[in-house]
Amino acid sequence: MSTLHFVHRRAVLGGLLTSALGGVALSPHPALAQADPLPSWNDGRAKQSILNFVAAVTREGSPDFVAVPQRIATFDNDGTLWVEQPIYVQLAFALDRVKALAPIHPDWKEKQPFKAALDGDMKALGEAGERGVMELMVATHAGMTTDEFTRIVNEWLSTARHPKFNRPYTDLVYQPMLELLLTCGQWFQDLHCIGWRHRVHAAVERTGYGVPPEQVIGSGIKTRFQMRGDIPVLFRLAEVTFIDDGTEKPVGINEHIGRRPIAAFGNSDGDLEMLQWVTKSSGRRLGLIVHHTDDGREYAYDRQSQAGRLDKALDAAAVNGWTVVDMKSDWKRVFKFQ
Repeated sequence: MSTLHFVHRRAVLGGLLTSALGGVALSPHPALAQADPLPSWNDGRAKQSILNFVAAVTREGSPDFVAVPQRIATFDNDGTLWVEQPIYVQLAFALDRVKALAPIHPDWKEKQPFKAALDGDMKALGEAGERGVMELMVATHAGMTTDEFTRIVNEWLSTARHPKFNRPYTDLVYQPMLELLLTCGQWFQDLHCIGWRHRVHAAVERTGYGVPPEQVIGSGIKTRFQMRGDIPVLFRLAEVTFIDDGTEKPVGINEHIGRRPIAAFGNSDGDLEMLQWVTKSSGRRLGLIVHHTDDGREYAYDRQSQAGRLDKALDAAAVNGWTVVDMKSDWKRVFKFQ
């Protein structure tokens, strides 16, 4: 399933604690010397790897200093910045849209994968595979203008509730990652977020990411210019233009921004190629994986999960020296409300 990347203007980790790097003492920003930029993170290797990296690439005189225009980071969305269990948020939206549209599509009662969606039969939906899910996504995301789609998504986000937490999905942003986003936003040139692009455009305004629509990269469907009377509109067609997942993620990032980022944040095998592309290059690089290990405050899953499977990327992390965040031990809290 695709994810979402954000690009934040002028992002740099603020309030860095003094750290030693390559024999060079790196001083914190004077205005934030007493502040902890990541208060929801427990002290440990994961947190320190982030602080060390940002200090290294942002301090002039550091052997790893990176000029501002090259300071770019990419963030996967689902499972990295907000919840993706028990199903991806975009799939939850699509299932609700199938039910809303069913009265004008009577054939869906007997046609898969729509029948499975209407019956709440997740086993049959799983058997439909990626092709079936994409059929649902296209059917529920097309046939309207871009403005109409934005309104529908906003209405859904205002009313939909997560089945476990009984809260709006926009409440289920990981507070530690939000702090990372916001602090990175002070020191980096760009932060990119990846997902279903047009749906996420509406969601990011409610999540507190601080990322404008033009800094979202992701999957999308084709649109066509139309005139409705004397009103110009963009009409969404039932045709996928790009699936931002796996090998296509680095392709989408490059096409969108034309530069190779120096940091990448993900949580699943769908982020593997992005992490490889970003970190296997010259200069100081940071790859980070959020490992879901907390079934009390959120969920615990990895190699066998249908949503956000973390298998190959977890093995690759050890080989490539990527930072693996243990949600249960590295985060003081998962969500802001906890």
